[in-house]
Formats: sequence, structure tokens, C-alpha cells
Amino acid sequence: MPPQRSWFLPTPGGARFDHLARNEATRPWRSITGTLLIAVGFFVIGFVVVAGCVLVAALLGLPSPVDPATGLPEGTPFGLGMTLMSIAPVLLLVIGTAALVQRRRPGTLSSVAGRLRWAWMARCAALAVVALLLGQAAQWLALTLTGADADMVDWVGWGAFLPVFVVILLLVPFQAAAEEYVFRGWFLQAVGAHVRNPVWGIVIGSALFASLHGYSWLGLADVFAFGAVMGWLSVRTGGLEAAIALHVLNNVLAFGLSAAAGDLQESLNQSEVAVPWQSLTGTAVQFLVYGFGVLYLAKKRSIATISG
Repeated sequence: MPPQRSWFLPTPGGARFDHLARNEATRPWRSITGTLLIAVGFFVIGFVVVAGCVLVAALLGLPSPVDPATGLPEGTPFGLGMTLMSIAPVLLLVIGTAALVQRRRPGTLSSVAGRLRWAWMARCAALAVVALLLGQAAQWLALTLTGADADMVDWVGWGAFLPVFVVILLLVPFQAAAEEYVFRGWFLQAVGAHVRNPVWGIVIGSALFASLHGYSWLGLADVFAFGAVMGWLSVRTGGLEAAIALHVLNNVLAFGLSAAAGDLQESLNQSEVAVPWQSLTGTAVQFLVYGFGVLYLAKKRSIATISG
């Protein structure tokens, strides 16, 4: 009796991160079908989670996590948790789609090593803290020098802050990771399965990533730049670790500051978030420090950038 062939096809050897989906089963229809499944699933999961949370709140007599007048999340721990949980499960959808549609091991979504390199991600997280602090300092300096409002954040109090911060710490890592696996994992590799140059996957994926945000044009430019830099780092370092580390810390800081100031409602309603042009100075400093720092550490630590 001949041995049964594994469902998962061999990972291509000597391949860049964006080319890891290239195997015997690679066909354009697989990339297209998988992308459509993830896109539809993204919105279906969001709808189910929101509807479920509203129903649970009604059954238990709790305040609704959604503002009935606007349909936007309330600035409460429940509202924030609902928002983050409407995205986090997409991570499982991406993993399943890669396994079933592209017949490849889900670990190839993470890195050229076929898994998430935790020690490397921890080093990226430490560097991300430094980059975030320098970026915030640069933003504050730009605001001060131009005479813009650079007041310190008002403190809402521990009683209001702690419940929200617990939700942030528990759910933001999964929400941020899910977005990275969709745009810098699946999409970059779905395009890379058929296109040699990673620029196409990086640019188109960054545009799609930005389109899911409701900021002003300056805010959208900031989000697009973030997606482009994270896509570039994913290709240059052979995995998602650097992108996940910065994305998680960025979101923890953003939601944390909003919660500390009592402005979580405004943060969840992105169309009301005013992004001053001076903030782009902080973004530029953060990206420069983080980007070059990651590449330096990757070279120093001999981080693999192609599959074995």
C-alpha cells in the first residue's frame, strides 16, 4: 500500500517571505478565492460579534456596547472589547484559508522558519518601545515649536482607566496580529505567489489596510505609511514578527492614551480623530528608528530571510 501523501505541500526552499505560497498547487484562482473568503469572512465575523454582544447586553440588562443613534461602539470596556473581538477571530480564518485553499502549512504565514520566532519578536518589541518614545518626543517638539496645542493628557482616574486597560492588554495583541496576518501575511504572499517584485503586494495591501480606517487624509497617509514600512520589514526580515511587535505597541499606546484621557469614544469613532500635520514628524522618526534598528538587529542576530 503506497504511503498517503500529506495534504500540505512542501514549502519552497530558498524563497523570500512573500514567495512562501509558491508550491505545486499555486494557481491564480486559489489566491483570488482565498482573498475573497477572507474579505467576506472579515465582515461576517464582525457582524456576528457585534450582533452577539448587543444581544447579550439586552438579555442581561446591560448598557448596549453600540450607540443606537450612530451605530458606533460606545467608549466603554464592553464597547472596546466588542470592537477588538470583531477583528481578532479573523486570525483563525486566515490560518484556515492558507491551509485549505493553498494547501500550505499555516506557519509559513508567520515566517520563513515556518513558525513565529518569539525571541526575535521580543527583541523587536523592545526596539519598538524605544522608537515609540522617540516618536512621541519628536511629535511633542514639533507641536511645541509650531505653537500648536501640546498639552499633557488629562487623567481620568484609576477607576475608569483600569477596566479599559485590562481589555486593551488582553485583546489588542490578537486584534493587531490578525490585521498583520491578513495584510502583511496572506495578502502579501497571495500576490507574491504570482508576482516577483514585492512592491505590488506591499503597496496594494497598504492601500487596502488604510481603506479600513476612517481617519482624515493625514491619518490615512499615516496608516498607509505604516502598512508600507511593515510590509517592507516583513520581506527584509523574513517574517511578521517586527510588524506585529510595533502594531501591538502602537495600538496599546493609542488606546491607552485615549482611555487615560477619557476620550475612548472619540478614538473608536475614527472620523472624529483630528490628526495634526505635526504628528507626521513623530511618525517619520518612529519609522526611521524602528526600520533601521530592526534591519541592524536582524543582521547582527543572523535572522533568516529566506526559507531553508
